[in-house]
Amino acid sequence: MPDHGSDTTSPDIARRPGGRTARVRRDVLDATLRHIADRGLDGLTVATIASAAGVAQTTVYRRWPTPPSLVADALEDLAEARNPMPDTGSLRRDLHQLAEQIAGLLSEPAIARLLGSSLALSSDPEVDSARMLFWDHRFQLSQPLVDRAISRGEIRTDAHPREVIETLVAPLYFRLLVTNQPIGADLIDRCVDTAMAVYGHN
Repeated sequence: MPDHGSDTTSPDIARRPGGRTARVRRDVLDATLRHIADRGLDGLTVATIASAAGVAQTTVYRRWPTPPSLVADALEDLAEARNPMPDTGSLRRDLHQLAEQIAGLLSEPAIARLLGSSLALSSDPEVDSARMLFWDHRFQLSQPLVDRAISRGEIRTDAHPREVIETLVAPLYFRLLVTNQPIGADLIDRCVDTAMAVYGHN
């Protein structure tokens, strides 16, 4: 996934423009997701995505200076639509809903392709960069979920958000990527039970 463009710092994934800029952004991200779903990260460059989206390369470079930043934003956009952080008022319900959402997210073609590329090209810095940009932001979004649980007295005060979420979802990834088995409701229940047993007070 070459084609680094400028050395401008990565864009703020959370920023969401409006008007024509929003339409251009939508076209670019959709083109990126289609490419990943069809081909993984093979041949993914700013030039190919700009062409597929029908926009100038400079338009893409202005917001996404590198392919990893483009991939991370496209996947984050998909994750926000499919996997918003829950706020049910209960840690157990939050974790259960989050696990269900992640199980659904893992079935998305673009996500499955990226995970497959990550395994096949584990030493590729471009793949690593795209993956880490995506997951770092997802873990940041989990902070309020854990903070709320701490304030309600449901979880240890020293619980780290990243570790809580990793404990919850690691078996889901193992089931999908290592054993290639479906993720059922029983596994999700066990994942929640494990996370609660490790970090919860009761």
